[in-house]
Amino acid sequence: MTKNIEKAVDTKAHYREVRQQSVAICAPLRPEDYVVQPYPDVSPPKWHLGHVSWFFENFILAEFVDGYTCFDERLNWFFNSYYESQGPRITRSSRGNMTRPELSVVLAYRQHVDEAVIALLESEHPAIDRIRELVELGLHHEQQHQELLVTDIKYILGTNPYFPAYQGAGISAGSAGAKEVVKQGNAKAEHYPFKTIKGGLHTIGHQGDGFCWDNELSVHQVFLEDFQIGARPVTNGEYLAFMNDGGYDRFEFWQMEGIEWARGLEVKAPLYWNQDEAGNWMYYQMDGGLQPVNSLLPVTHISWFEADAYARWAGGRLPTEFEWEVACRELDPEVSPQHNWSDSKQFQAYASVREETQMLGTCWEWTNSAYLPYPRYPRPEGALGEYNGKFMVNQMVLRGGSCATPMSHIRLTYRNFFQTDKRWQFTGIRLAKDL
Repeated sequence: MTKNIEKAVDTKAHYREVRQQSVAICAPLRPEDYVVQPYPDVSPPKWHLGHVSWFFENFILAEFVDGYTCFDERLNWFFNSYYESQGPRITRSSRGNMTRPELSVVLAYRQHVDEAVIALLESEHPAIDRIRELVELGLHHEQQHQELLVTDIKYILGTNPYFPAYQGAGISAGSAGAKEVVKQGNAKAEHYPFKTIKGGLHTIGHQGDGFCWDNELSVHQVFLEDFQIGARPVTNGEYLAFMNDGGYDRFEFWQMEGIEWARGLEVKAPLYWNQDEAGNWMYYQMDGGLQPVNSLLPVTHISWFEADAYARWAGGRLPTEFEWEVACRELDPEVSPQHNWSDSKQFQAYASVREETQMLGTCWEWTNSAYLPYPRYPRPEGALGEYNGKFMVNQMVLRGGSCATPMSHIRLTYRNFFQTDKRWQFTGIRLAKDL
């Protein structure tokens, strides 16, 4: 009985903490910021706040509470994301057209759902263990959307000509030393630090009793050759050297689809980079607005196409997701506050304060692995089977988490995935080499 009470208290506390954090992320916004959708991949903050509440209402409250009354059944059309089993929904690219329900209604919806979920957790429902499992899944789902909230807000503000800061006072475009910082790129990665990892049979996949997504299962073995992997992510200065060497126009470094994509870029540089009238490279940061590019910080907001091309130019390659996981397990397995997570509320890929090899936090790292199921992948039945399994095509795996990821949400087996052209997330590069 005591253990059940402790579980109930822990679940309720975690529920309140995560739900409050979503609202807190949006607190610095103006009312107009909640609604806009400047790019199809970007959802309005108001939509995120509603969708995660719909998830709890639709998959937990409606399923387990006898006689439950939905807040407003019409919201199913607005806040269903991609669940075919849950009926028709708004087109993803049209979420920014949703002026109603207004923000006050969405916040009232969240309160309605929160009160009902807490009451359910405090009940003696015969399926309370299963309910707690689903609540935990829903909270991890909301933490995913907290990361999307951060990156969507950055896109909303960072592509606005005013470059308004999300937080902080910002740095003037004419700051002393800006030219020195942003016009000098490092030479090719001769001085990039590598670590050697022994090959052989290695175990891949989530192990233990903690939470994981279904795509991290099941545990299996892979054979790897000896390889080297970078001790840190590639920096802005190293990437600028690639740019200064004509990297975006040199087809020999790019996949065919990638060079066609690169030719269509308005600015041949990472997302949020622009040059001022003096030729200085500036970029948008959430904690200050438009600022000079710092050559020592990890490069972020790049596509898989760019990461792959840079790796070829630098004389290396991208690691496979299996190499990445094996290296992380050996070099940097423990999640630490010093890794740079969203908990710090900096939302910027600052360099680690740790002297050891860093593989977790700061930025998601592209791998050279397609997003595919592991052997014996246990795709769940029912509506929740649509969560990860149906996206296992035409996407690449990223590893490690980012400065927008909650620390309690990550682990070294976590598999993120995006299409090759996506770069509005905090995506970066770690090189690998064959021996």
